[in-house]
Amino acid sequence: MANWAHIGPAITAAFLASLVEAVEALTIVLAVATVRGWRPAGLGATAGLLSLALIVAGLGPLLDRVPLHLLQLAIGVLLLLFGMRWLRKAVLRAAGIIPLHDEAAAFATETAELREQASRHEARLDWLAALASFKAVLLEGLEVVFIVIAVSAGRGLLVPASAGALAACLMVAGFGFVVHRPLARVPENTLKFAVGVMLSAFGVFWTGEGLGVAWPGADLAIVAFVALFLAVGLGAVTLARRPGAEAVP
Repeated sequence: MANWAHIGPAITAAFLASLVEAVEALTIVLAVATVRGWRPAGLGATAGLLSLALIVAGLGPLLDRVPLHLLQLAIGVLLLLFGMRWLRKAVLRAAGIIPLHDEAAAFATETAELREQASRHEARLDWLAALASFKAVLLEGLEVVFIVIAVSAGRGLLVPASAGALAACLMVAGFGFVVHRPLARVPENTLKFAVGVMLSAFGVFWTGEGLGVAWPGADLAIVAFVALFLAVGLGAVTLARRPGAEAVP
């Protein structure tokens, strides 16, 4: 039970976070493909993936040299900050204070920017388009890598967390390239809300572990933190909700 209390949230957080980041990266790659074709889009995305692989390969051995409690403390603090940022934005969007992220609108904006660049830098547009695809894959991929490492640190969960992240990325990529349009119907804010709750819970847990706190129930404390952040997040949405705002499913 204790193991599953840790493995389940770790895999779920990695999968959902990767799903969100993959959708955002795919939106830009599809915009590049729409304006300049699949060659620059594919080259940029491939270069981004290769760069990401090199970064992971370089950082992997370094993590083994860091004392576990220091690694847990550093990752816990960063993960808490990262998760609270996601959760804060998800709460504000759900409450109607800031607009919901719209992948269709993001696709249209990116496409318009690329076409504007085409009118000014026609000779260099393929490079600019490939660079946009490269940056999208690399930056969103780095966030996925960070989350996977953070939720699996010190517990031997790197393989299952990585598998969850890879499954999400492959699913989004496969579906997106089949339909050739951004995944506008993905409930992105709901996913970000869920991931924000999980990352914040892991952040508190790892920070305590790094400081030597003996959590009651050991790994089961993560479930309690998830429930706590979920209740606080939903309560914040209710208190801050504006008339006409969409609810978090």
